[in-house]
Amino acid sequence: MTNKYDSPHRRHNPLKGEWVLVSPRRMTRPWQGQTETEVNRELPEYDSGCYLCPGNERTGGILNPDYSGTFVFTNDFSALIEAPPKPIDKETNHAELFLSKEVSGTCRVICFSPNHRLSLPEMETSEILEVVKTWIDQTLELGETYRWVQIFENKGEAMGCSNPHPHGQVWATNVLPTEAEKEQQSQKQYYDEHGEPLLYHYAQSEIESGNRVIEQNSSWLAVLPYWATWPFEMLLLPLRATQRLSDLKPKEQEDLSEILKLILTRYDNLFQTSFPYSMGWHSAPLKEQSPFWQLHAHFYPPLLRSAEVKKFMVGYELLAEAQRDLTPEEATERLREQAVLHYNQIS
Repeated sequence: MTNKYDSPHRRHNPLKGEWVLVSPRRMTRPWQGQTETEVNRELPEYDSGCYLCPGNERTGGILNPDYSGTFVFTNDFSALIEAPPKPIDKETNHAELFLSKEVSGTCRVICFSPNHRLSLPEMETSEILEVVKTWIDQTLELGETYRWVQIFENKGEAMGCSNPHPHGQVWATNVLPTEAEKEQQSQKQYYDEHGEPLLYHYAQSEIESGNRVIEQNSSWLAVLPYWATWPFEMLLLPLRATQRLSDLKPKEQEDLSEILKLILTRYDNLFQTSFPYSMGWHSAPLKEQSPFWQLHAHFYPPLLRSAEVKKFMVGYELLAEAQRDLTPEEATERLREQAVLHYNQIS
């Protein structure tokens, strides 16, 4: 019997108001294109040439402290500054076509651990909990000054990470960025029409169906979204209506550290590699009344067929709309099959 998802079809992403083309038959095509190299390199616990390791020198002769947990500092190559000059508009004809606007902000780096070779799934849950608490502290501190606080991690060379030392970043701006604005509009519209947060309702619906649930505990749900664009994309949602990281109760913080370790271990075990991804948190601005917002984290990993073959967003994806080969349901099954003990710990 043919599965209803075997044929090409489109799926709607209500969080962004966009569509994705699903083309399962493309998984059978041969691959002779680019492959990733240096998949699994052995790293030391300390690297004297790493500008993120404890005690090492950064740009301008700044020395890192001999930190033992997380360590946060202002990015030495920040994409934002706190008091930028106003842009000078030299384009005077048809000014509405050449708009520019000043933006203020700050960029920080968060070292997750002093251990150069560790990644989040290889850390103890107590160490991951310290990362979670650091995310919360940064959200509270920067949210007092800036409208949007973007916490994220780029992991792996395939995602453009410039240093393998376990770290993430936080960028804060006085404006709502494009992706956040899309989500805000969709969530507000849904709340106005249905009286409950879009993603809270979505989480309950995914639990009922069970088709795309990867992990669940008493506080959190990890699903491979029905509308996922990336092959093994993941959405991490609180089970309680929660607007911000800073709203999390101590038990929810602990449960978050536990589910992060589990889902990221499944990622690594899938292809027996340190799984690359970009991940980040989206939450309501700190000083705004936003009952329609639901806290969530996106995980966007590029790998598709193996540790060497990744998904490319080119051609149709760039010029028309997002497209995926592997169905979200098939991808979910593959992640569910993975052990929750990291492959590096299996003797």
